[in-house]
Amino acid sequence: MFTLFHHPFCPHSRFIRLIAGEYGLELRLVEERSWERREAFLLLNAAGTTPVLVDKEQSPIPGAAIIAEYVDEAYGADMGPKRLMPETVAERIEVRRLMAWFNEKFFEEVSHPLVTERIYKRFMSEENGGGAPSADVMRAAKANVRYHLAYIGWLAQTRNFLAGDRLTYADLAAAAHLSAIDYLGDVPWSEDDAAKAWYARVKSRPSFRPLLSEWLAGVPASRTYVDLDF
Repeated sequence: MFTLFHHPFCPHSRFIRLIAGEYGLELRLVEERSWERREAFLLLNAAGTTPVLVDKEQSPIPGAAIIAEYVDEAYGADMGPKRLMPETVAERIEVRRLMAWFNEKFFEEVSHPLVTERIYKRFMSEENGGGAPSADVMRAAKANVRYHLAYIGWLAQTRNFLAGDRLTYADLAAAAHLSAIDYLGDVPWSEDDAAKAWYARVKSRPSFRPLLSEWLAGVPASRTYVDLDF
């Protein structure tokens, strides 16, 4: 069993949980509020960010990209056609490109500001940046999600999955970030049918069920969040 230091609405943590679900890896989840800067957590990851995977046989593994690479190197070859990284160099480059798109660009422009303003700030002290959500920050993030959704739709129209013919890390990264803001009702699904159909396929996978079962007191999930036929 692995221990994953995570936050339930951290998109990067959700990405790793989806990977674990697809590979059948058992996780012991430890919620970490990274803004509290706990000394014990900083010893695991000096950057102070989630997720961090702890395997008693390895040093702590910090960060979604590094964890994903570790899981592929350690377990991918045994997964056969269900491996989440392709075999060829060109295909692996495309998966990594899209992983970076969602874990870095989408995170910076959409999921991080929305999750921070609407969820994290509810639990932060004033010294840690808590307080009322910023309407300007949320407005910008909600505008940004539209062009990202259009890009997902274009990929979904030209390929079976986002990076090619089969499910890969690229799909799980995109779905993880979308799931965090879909909980908040901030994805304009009516604007792109192809993106919506692709997300419905990924959301229907068994690996997604634990995410869809999580609720935050005081912040009800949107109508589309748990509905597989939204």
